[in-house]
Amino acid sequence: MKEVLMFYLESCGYCAKAKRALEELYAENPAYREVPLTKIEESRQPELADRYDYYAVPSYFVDGKKIFEARLFMSHEDIKAGTRAALDAALEA
Repeated sequence: MKEVLMFYLESCGYCAKAKRALEELYAENPAYREVPLTKIEESRQPELADRYDYYAVPSYFVDGKKIFEARLFMSHEDIKAGTRAALDAALEA
């Protein structure tokens, strides 16, 4: 199992959707709770965030590879699907 890095901003509406999606996914599949998830608030850790290639948040990385990056006008379901993809990628290891 690999670690998931999640880059987010406290004031981001899409990140709020991702937080809700995580809780839903944890309830749907308890194995997801076992995935190590490190949340990085990019404005508090810009030196770390600058090491990764992404433009928008939330963004998920597994083993240094970007699995998901939000885009404008994404629905909750779109963000949930991206969050699921990151958790699944971590479980595949």
